[in-house]
Amino acid sequence: MPRDELTSASGAHRRAVVAPPVDYAIEAYSLKKVYRTRHGKQAAVDGLDLRVPVGGVHGFLGPNGSGKTTTIRMLLGLTAADSGHIRIFDHEVPLAINEIIDRVGAIVEQPKFFPAFSGQRNLELLAQAIGAPRRRVDAVLQGVGLGRRREDKFRSYSLGMKQRLAIAATLLKDPDLLIFDEPTNGLDPAGIHEIRMMMRNLARRGKTVLVSSHILSEVQQIADTVTIIGRGRLLAEGKVSDILAADGQLSVRVGVSDHLRATEILSASGFTVEPLQERQLKVSSSNRELDPAVVNQVLADHDLYVSELVPIQPDLESVFLNLTAGDQRP
Repeated sequence: MPRDELTSASGAHRRAVVAPPVDYAIEAYSLKKVYRTRHGKQAAVDGLDLRVPVGGVHGFLGPNGSGKTTTIRMLLGLTAADSGHIRIFDHEVPLAINEIIDRVGAIVEQPKFFPAFSGQRNLELLAQAIGAPRRRVDAVLQGVGLGRRREDKFRSYSLGMKQRLAIAATLLKDPDLLIFDEPTNGLDPAGIHEIRMMMRNLARRGKTVLVSSHILSEVQQIADTVTIIGRGRLLAEGKVSDILAADGQLSVRVGVSDHLRATEILSASGFTVEPLQERQLKVSSSNRELDPAVVNQVLADHDLYVSELVPIQPDLESVFLNLTAGDQRP
């Protein structure tokens, strides 16, 4: 369906919308990849659409086994799609991959470096192999914060430093598009923060960053747009702010002494109630006009008085869990 038309569930057009043109670094439509397993054929990616705007950070989210890595491998021409179309910077992939190969940098698996060589020497060898100017080595090491550790052997690097060196390697040809598959796996909070800031800095420099991740709080802090998939299918896409605003569940955190009785009263009044820790409740409603004062009044009418009443802001994790409930593959 064209993206400039809104259509009801029955298929009837509700209204036409003239949308401003958007440039995409990646466009993929109806992607499908089927693998043979002991239990028969299984679709890792099943009719997936993926659009990544030029510039900024785009989060690519989905449960384990949802098809993220398979999709990324198809984008890079490492795995052939069974059907569908891929365009990167308006070039067909894999047919015209040679036209865009220098404009794309990616980390899909852990890169292999020589443990006994310094970070700088590893990058010099790689630059020579791929035909990148040697002067780029100094620039990318500084860019990822390894300038002072350039002479240290790779085997002495922390996991976060090794990941930064891998990102430096992708930058040797100064690509316009960077694709990172779970770049913060195994990192401590400090390492995650470093990689997050690095991706934002790349976006500020005009690069397009596609990052696959399951750490939703990190994605929410750095991503401008997201795509959420489940079982190889598109579940949601768009600006992070728009996806959060579209989440129909408004909720408040309620502190009350008799939380069991409060749960019964609020449930009978049409609210959805979930227990939280320390005698707190999460009270939700699909009503866009949910007013915390109404929750307070309902409880007060039954001689229950709240000690806390705080609106809960929607987050990407709650949207993600709602969309992907039951989508994890066995």
